[in-house]
Amino acid sequence: MSLLRRQFLHLAAGTAALPALSVVAKVQSYPVRPVHIVVGYPPGGVVDILARLVGQRLSERFGRPFIVDNRPGAAANVATEAVVHARADGYTLLMFGLATAINATLYENLSFNFIHDIAPVAGLVRAPNVMEVNPAFPAQTVPEFIAYAKTHGGAINMASGGIGTPAHVSGELFKMMTGIEMIHVPYRGQAPALTDLLGGRVQVDFDAIPSSIGYIRAGKLRALAVTTAMRSEALPDVPSVGEFVPGYEASAWYGIGVPKRTPTEIIEKLNTEVDAILADASMKAQLAELGGVPMPMSPDGLEKLIVSETAKWGQVIRTAKIKAE
Repeated sequence: MSLLRRQFLHLAAGTAALPALSVVAKVQSYPVRPVHIVVGYPPGGVVDILARLVGQRLSERFGRPFIVDNRPGAAANVATEAVVHARADGYTLLMFGLATAINATLYENLSFNFIHDIAPVAGLVRAPNVMEVNPAFPAQTVPEFIAYAKTHGGAINMASGGIGTPAHVSGELFKMMTGIEMIHVPYRGQAPALTDLLGGRVQVDFDAIPSSIGYIRAGKLRALAVTTAMRSEALPDVPSVGEFVPGYEASAWYGIGVPKRTPTEIIEKLNTEVDAILADASMKAQLAELGGVPMPMSPDGLEKLIVSETAKWGQVIRTAKIKAE
């Protein structure tokens, strides 16, 4: 082989390696500019608060700003669509949760397929809803509630923050597993639903703990059970629904995702940092105030959760014939 040919082949090999070296360099230096965390809800809610807690700590650990970008609309579908179409470079993250698994079946004409278009990064938190009634309601326990419902068919109004919300489908799952009837009364948000529950105009709600716990502690609402498989540290004396209805479980959960083709090395880097944040005692305390517990997960583990929850709630939605508003 001539010297000229050897020099040409060596140069060609070096040129071919440049893109790979460039990717490695980008991953090692990530992030070099602000990262946006897209949230599908307005400021001030539980998801927004969680995003800001995590974003602040990621900023501290990476030395770059992690900025919360609120894009409410269509039950978080607007935010998801924005991230699906963002550059897959690790600079656009998505805060998502149970609504994602519900929306996959609830909405028939989505422009994306969450499982195929979003890559899971890390689990964040899991929290129960609480099955709560107005104190004037005669049932003191879940078995008494079921017995009352079976002898007073159609007399129980179940409030929720809207059609297809976690509170709604949690109640529908309870109906399916106990064989009782409840009339669903959807509101435009959880606040007006709570107002009517406090006023006795509806009888039961499957609400998120953070928005109800003050009323429960003040005796203005009666907590019959939490909806997770285990009892909640936020309400340690309140049983779980599963203690009376074997197999019942309905958790609110949240995680972080990125556009599908984001480099694996960036995903792993973010996962490591998020897991470290969740292990911190101060973070655990703040999550407890929101009624949740840390849910550290590998990307693969989070993907399995998304797939299983999508199948579970899809069945509930089809069985209950729930249609989006």
